[in-house]
Amino acid sequence: MGSAATVVFDIDGVLSDGHHREHFLAAKPRDWASFFATLGDDAPIAAGIERLIELRQLNPCVLLSGRPEHTRAATITWLESNGIAGLPVYLRPDRDYRPAPQFKVEALASLGGPTAMHLVIDDDERVVAALLAAGYPAEHFTG
Repeated sequence: MGSAATVVFDIDGVLSDGHHREHFLAAKPRDWASFFATLGDDAPIAAGIERLIELRQLNPCVLLSGRPEHTRAATITWLESNGIAGLPVYLRPDRDYRPAPQFKVEALASLGGPTAMHLVIDDDERVVAALLAAGYPAEHFTG
């Protein structure tokens, strides 16, 4: 990851607002295909994007999302259309069904672990609790 400590941002709930897609998950069975197919319509979260712009001037930043790998092209398009370009983007491997806290703790370990991180920003309280328990400097983003 380099010598400077990294800031890690979640995408959904921190940079993008996907509430308009949640109805696809209320149905039984959940319609994951439609849920991810409409992620390009997410609204940007100004506070999260402003925080990214601010911290990016001080530290290297990366994006870590629980979105599956097959959404990479749509995710990159959304990021670029909202002024976020040139950052490494780490996505969940397709067919990886680990709980989000486990996925993110293990993904961050592969990126250098707690000592390589300046801050991890996520909107999911469960993820933040798991990160803190694993020794990561984590912040619960509430918008």
